[in-house]
Amino acid sequence: MYAAASLEKRAAQASFAVAGIVPVAAGLWGVFHPFIGSAGSLLNHGRYLSGLLLAIGLAFWAAIPDIERRTTRIRVLTAVVVIGGACRVLGVLMGDALSPSVVAALAMELGVTPLLCFWQSRLDRR
Repeated sequence: MYAAASLEKRAAQASFAVAGIVPVAAGLWGVFHPFIGSAGSLLNHGRYLSGLLLAIGLAFWAAIPDIERRTTRIRVLTAVVVIGGACRVLGVLMGDALSPSVVAALAMELGVTPLLCFWQSRLDRR
């Protein structure tokens, strides 16, 4: 039983590590290559939002070593990501383009992240 739980923990840690690449890379990209065509305060706001995305990814990564005990952190971060995804869906419903990058972001925000959260909750119950 212990070996299976340890294997599941390692698999969850690896999954969180890989999934965390997305917000960290996108956040860093946005800090150094902000929104094309933006100027002034909008450009600066884009860097700020990219920094928040970077911080979310780093906070997920920081939970990896003791992942089975980081339920509150994982749930709060997941809630932030899901709310952001819901706002992205609202934007699409209001006329924003549904590009491949938006679809990929929505898959992470409303699919992958909640699934990882549910998986981590299973680890916590053991």
